[in-house]
Amino acid sequence: MKTKELSQLKTRPLMATVILTVGVAVLVISIFIGIAVGAADIDLATVWDALFHYNKALTTHQIIWELRIPRVLADMMVGAAFAVAGAVMQGMTRNPLADSGLLGLNAGSAFMIAVCFAFLPGLSYNYLIFFSFLGAAIGCILVFGVSALVKGGLSPTRLVLAGAAVASLLTALSEGIAIYFKLSQDLAFWFAGGVAGVKWSQIVVVWPWLLGALMAAILLSKSVTILSLGDDIAIGLGQNTTRTKLLSMLIVLILAGLAVSVVGPVGFIGLIVPHLVRYMVGVDYRWIIPCSAVIGALLTLYADIGARMVNPPYETPISVIFALIGVPFFLYVARKERRSL
Repeated sequence: MKTKELSQLKTRPLMATVILTVGVAVLVISIFIGIAVGAADIDLATVWDALFHYNKALTTHQIIWELRIPRVLADMMVGAAFAVAGAVMQGMTRNPLADSGLLGLNAGSAFMIAVCFAFLPGLSYNYLIFFSFLGAAIGCILVFGVSALVKGGLSPTRLVLAGAAVASLLTALSEGIAIYFKLSQDLAFWFAGGVAGVKWSQIVVVWPWLLGALMAAILLSKSVTILSLGDDIAIGLGQNTTRTKLLSMLIVLILAGLAVSVVGPVGFIGLIVPHLVRYMVGVDYRWIIPCSAVIGALLTLYADIGARMVNPPYETPISVIFALIGVPFFLYVARKERRSL
């Protein structure tokens, strides 16, 4: 019965296959572009030479290996994490406006990292990731708790409003801590969302967790698809909706916590990418989730490349780029879905 129901969904597997195949190829090419572009432009021949014939005596090779490659990898990891987190949230809640930033998870992670900077200075990056997860969980609990207290239960509108309120509260607390403990300069660029300072040590810690969470999301994608049809249909098809929602939320917390610990509370990636992917491949999350990972990685990488080119040699936070795109997109989606909201 489940297979029959899923086969009737509007989906475009051929388009999804093309997106995955072409997307990965473009991503590989884009890595070289991302490494080459920056305050110090480096030609592609030098990039190739540094990757395969590294000479630590050459300054350009040091720039490529110590600064550019970690940055490009961080762009791709963060983009994939936020995009898949948004896709899972939208499928799980049936909320077209769901996104880890809009629902307070990013702000929760940022708040806990501000607390760590103030009260636990010198904390290792492993522990910082743990507190980032904890902050995302706090933001999630507050948002769902506040929206559930309202008569009539959870709805897309209440979730978004509760998320906006909780995110504003946690952001204000984070900024207050930064000002009181004189951490404003240390946290300013990180809060704005930037990957300029990412180091290899962070990449090494993050990638196994990220890979595990992405694989878990793909394995759970069939259940998310069924859940996106509605709780009544999912229960009728024999799904344990409570377990699916808990597992989905755990995956989202891991992905959002990881991404915020690397780049800061960047919003709108998880809102924009799943909508674009659904438009192209249909409503089956077995295709939406992997395609979102690829498109999210590409979009974030090129947003960072664009941010470097806005006002060189100064850095523009990528959150600014996504806000310029994301706010109009959010208003468009909200207007389009107003009847169902």
